[in-house]
Amino acid sequence: MANPTDLFGENVFSMKVMREHLSEATVKSLKETINAGKSLDASIADEVAEAMKEWAIGKGATHYTHWFQPLTGSTAEKHDSFIVPDGEGSVVCKFSGAELIQGEPDASSFPSGGLRATFEARGYTGWDPSSPAFIKDNTLCIPTVFCGYHGEALDKKTPLLRSMKALDKQACRLGKLFGIKIKQKAFATLGAEQEYFLIDEELYNARLDLQQTGRTLFGSCPAKHQQMEDHYFGAIKTRVLAFMEELDAELWRMGVPSKTRHNEVAPAQFEMAPVFEELNLAVDHNMIAMEVLRKTAERHGLVCLLHEKPYAGVNGSGKHNNWSLCGPDGKNWLSPGDNPHENAKFITMICALIKAVDTHADLLRSTVATAGNDHRLGANEAPPAIISIFLGDQLTDIIEQIEKGGAKSSKAGGSINLGVDTLPTLPRGNTDRNRTSPFAFTGNKFEFRAVGSNQSCAGSNVVLNTIVTEALDEICTRLEADVKAGKDFNVALQAVLSGIIKKHKRILFNGDNYTAAWTAEAEKRGLPNVKKTPEALEAFTTPKAAKLFSKYGVLTEKELHSRHEIYKETYEKVIEIEAGVMITMVKTMIIPAVLAAQGELAATIETVKACKGKTAGSQTMLKAICDGTEVLFKAVSALENAHGAAKLIAGMSKVRVAVDALEKMVPEQFWPVPSYAEMLFMM
Repeated sequence: MANPTDLFGENVFSMKVMREHLSEATVKSLKETINAGKSLDASIADEVAEAMKEWAIGKGATHYTHWFQPLTGSTAEKHDSFIVPDGEGSVVCKFSGAELIQGEPDASSFPSGGLRATFEARGYTGWDPSSPAFIKDNTLCIPTVFCGYHGEALDKKTPLLRSMKALDKQACRLGKLFGIKIKQKAFATLGAEQEYFLIDEELYNARLDLQQTGRTLFGSCPAKHQQMEDHYFGAIKTRVLAFMEELDAELWRMGVPSKTRHNEVAPAQFEMAPVFEELNLAVDHNMIAMEVLRKTAERHGLVCLLHEKPYAGVNGSGKHNNWSLCGPDGKNWLSPGDNPHENAKFITMICALIKAVDTHADLLRSTVATAGNDHRLGANEAPPAIISIFLGDQLTDIIEQIEKGGAKSSKAGGSINLGVDTLPTLPRGNTDRNRTSPFAFTGNKFEFRAVGSNQSCAGSNVVLNTIVTEALDEICTRLEADVKAGKDFNVALQAVLSGIIKKHKRILFNGDNYTAAWTAEAEKRGLPNVKKTPEALEAFTTPKAAKLFSKYGVLTEKELHSRHEIYKETYEKVIEIEAGVMITMVKTMIIPAVLAAQGELAATIETVKACKGKTAGSQTMLKAICDGTEVLFKAVSALENAHGAAKLIAGMSKVRVAVDALEKMVPEQFWPVPSYAEMLFMM
């Protein structure tokens, strides 16, 4: 493989490439748009478009597309070639500034949750210059927003950009209170760890459930699976390593800073993780990564499974959402500092997160509510449905002291001055990692571990940005009023932080989130425990949510309502599809196989009887299979007559139990689909 430094970004229209192809004035204008958040200067569009076209064609591109993220949860693209007839029987290649800035895909065929009627087809895509264009499959991909004719957001990028703008405003406001010189816009950063499974393509093609639902609807857990804990961080198999090497190379070419690769806990499960980036770009890069994972797997005779729970009985896959805030001073505001000023800012951010997450735990939970994630959340493999915050012993001790009027000591020893109080030293890496916590502080960021492996990170970060925006807004409003009234800033800050901790400390928990004791304790504290998607999605319908998103210009009430409708409908459709696939497999594959096994066993018993042999054991086995088959007949009949997601789920559970019991009795040569042992270990 070529040197990573030579590969990285070779298919990206990056700032480095722009400097080579654009005038100095145009580069300066674009940098101001990208780095300072200034409005795009439309007058430079033609020059940028021409440079993009020439660069892309030079790399073999024949088409361009506006690459956007509709509310399907995946990406979308419509390819147009660069060619234009020249009137003399030939063609020339053209790409205008107008084509770069705006596209017009059909908006009626994407989910809109009532924002668009079928006959209202017009939609628009608009260039997002903060995320660089890139080449894939000989096509120039231009990241864009996607909106309806009247400007309503029909995608995940638009509200994300809106929430980033709102967060920037309040972070700069807090920065001014701390006397910070505003050097740049403030922005959230993201590191999105991506877990996934690999399966041999032939085995995948033999499983209708995997093909149509992304998960196995049946499957008896093998005697050995993950209980020996020997797969995690183990030596990577040759075939998988070859896949990973090509994966990294492809991601690097498209500017995705893939950093880490390793075996995960379950057999055939793996993880890739990138270097932290500005949030909008990181979300785009994760969407690219999911596509490249699938395509690279195909070239190696594999299939990449991104479902949250493709196999029962072993760990599912998540997408750890590592969030932090880079302030207008260019520093990470979730990283402890070296002086009182820096640490006061750090503690203020910690308290803002505490306030935000406790106030809107229901909304944060709703962002990870999907049919696939319901199989994972709450099991002893992923954070529970109860949202809580882990800070670690040292930081919790400091928070508790601030609540009482001021921190005077540290479990780590040492002290620094905050102005009116003494705050303990806050070394980096001052916390252990609690892998059972859904929202854990890990030294210089918060890790939201509940995001599903198949989800876009955009939804969770829209909420996270917005609730932190609100918390910072309220903190700034209080501090500004106190300072205006003549209070010392440090005294006012101490009072604000102490009040936040007293009101919202119930959200803090450093223990084992998997225990029944914590569930009981969380109930005493009044923390919500929303276990299933339909209930979790109701958070989008509350007046509190509507007020929050409209106040900061992130989502209108109609746009928020549309999300609820789309996600609810998607959940119901997924359950209906799974039930339909299950019924088909049972009636056309499982039952015929079981009956064939019964017939052969019955014939064998008769043959043995004719030879005066003993058949008691064989008859017992035959009876067990026959009884199990009758149980299955009844279960699948009940499933066929079930209506509504809850009843379908209950019915599918009974069918699965019956099928998995039969799999343990029916000879291997009769079983019509690959077993878990084959899929998890034969790579």
